[in-house]
Amino acid sequence: MSFTSNMRLRLVGLRPVIVLRPRQCIGCRSISASSIRRVNRAVVYTENGDPSQVLSALTYDDLPPPPRDTLNIKFLLAPINPADINVIQGVYPAKPSLTSLGEGRSVFVGGNEGLAEVVHVGDGVSGLSSGDWVVMTKPQAGTWSSSSNVRSEDVLKLPRADALTEVHGATMTVNPPTAYNMLHDFAKLKKNDWVVQNGANSAVGQSVIQIAAARGLKTLNLVRSRPDLEDLTRKLKALGGTEVLTYDDLADRALIKTIMNDWTGGKGIRLGLNCVSGKDTSAMARLFGSNAYLVSYGAMSKEPLSLPTSLFIFKNLTSVGFWQSRWYKTHTRQDKENLMETLVDLVAQGKLKEPEHEILSISAHDSDEVAGGKIRDIFTKMSAGQYGKKVLLKFESAK
Repeated sequence: MSFTSNMRLRLVGLRPVIVLRPRQCIGCRSISASSIRRVNRAVVYTENGDPSQVLSALTYDDLPPPPRDTLNIKFLLAPINPADINVIQGVYPAKPSLTSLGEGRSVFVGGNEGLAEVVHVGDGVSGLSSGDWVVMTKPQAGTWSSSSNVRSEDVLKLPRADALTEVHGATMTVNPPTAYNMLHDFAKLKKNDWVVQNGANSAVGQSVIQIAAARGLKTLNLVRSRPDLEDLTRKLKALGGTEVLTYDDLADRALIKTIMNDWTGGKGIRLGLNCVSGKDTSAMARLFGSNAYLVSYGAMSKEPLSLPTSLFIFKNLTSVGFWQSRWYKTHTRQDKENLMETLVDLVAQGKLKEPEHEILSISAHDSDEVAGGKIRDIFTKMSAGQYGKKVLLKFESAK
């Protein structure tokens, strides 16, 4: 046989052995373990303040194997919610815990909500396998990160459905549950009953419209006056909203009489949902009938809630607050699983749509400085009111 340059002859005992040497490929890069390793990165902060000032990106090491009763997960998508901003500012009741990442630095990792995929399952964990989609039930779980080790009790397996997207999954534990529980846990409503809500164009408000429509309930949706009111009205009605009015419309006494007498058949409205407070909610309360509930879950006006005493005395109004985080703390795991199954079923039926959204992808090839700049820039734009869509973070893996 003839010999080529990538062979050499070695004598083993009395027999010649041909040893092949790999050819050198000019222009080819060798692939090392480090070049294909997943880049782990988190959005972190060390002090409270304006997110556009205090947030940064931090790369950290791969996770070790999960200890007993825990999972290693990788986050697929994580939204930026208004409450996340309040947490970073230090004005939200739920506080995150310090986490040690990268050279022992203690930092806060942002993010409360997100969709993750199970990567490794520790001993003692049952009902979960690699590849399962999970959502967080522990508040301030640090979802703005590539991966995390979590206790199995702090996540719920998300049922799969053909229509269920990553966006659905990533936004499944805050806004749709808030809407669903407010519609089901207070006033006992039947088909064709009315619900009134302010902030109807918010993420919760749009979930309320869709879930109410799925139940056969009618919704009166209140929004601010704006130049694109006609477009917004069409959008909310396309989701299933019955009527859309502005807060200014509530000053029209003739319209109030029409709503009370004609729309509700003289019964008034028995469930009101409030995320605004202030004078606009006081005006909204005039639409209530007897034994109504006003459920407050926000105060975007930053004004106190003021209601006429006569509503409590003569109409037996009940005014309560609702916080989805408290619901998770006070309900069983089975309750939480049932809720997720119900919401996924609505998605599967086409009755609960993805929120309008934009995905901010953080490349694995970006430095921490570049990635941090992208994060801070998005918060600067959000604070300037340049985003009417839900923004979700995605940390890309190295290819």
